[in-house]
Amino acid sequence: MYAIIETGGKQVKVEEGQAIYIEKLNVEAGETVTFDKVLMVGGENVKVGSPTVEGATVTGKVEKQGRAKKIIVFKYKSKKNYKRKQGHRQPYTKVIIEKING
Repeated sequence: MYAIIETGGKQVKVEEGQAIYIEKLNVEAGETVTFDKVLMVGGENVKVGSPTVEGATVTGKVEKQGRAKKIIVFKYKSKKNYKRKQGHRQPYTKVIIEKING
């Protein structure tokens, strides 16, 4: 059984027992989080929402909060003596999917 949820402005396909990396949530590690924006529940009986499936939820346990690897943002204009170097690390939340209620 799988589901498609929306979190952080993105759509993620999840299955039970799967670990997903999503945009940072304000939840401590070890706590349970519930996603109620379920767009689709698949398996033997497929339910597609418009826009969401009524009464469907996905629960997961927050494993850790972290920051991704650094990326370098480098702006450059030739012959104009313009250079800007900036680094960025995107925060994320690692969630283990425990149960899909559909």
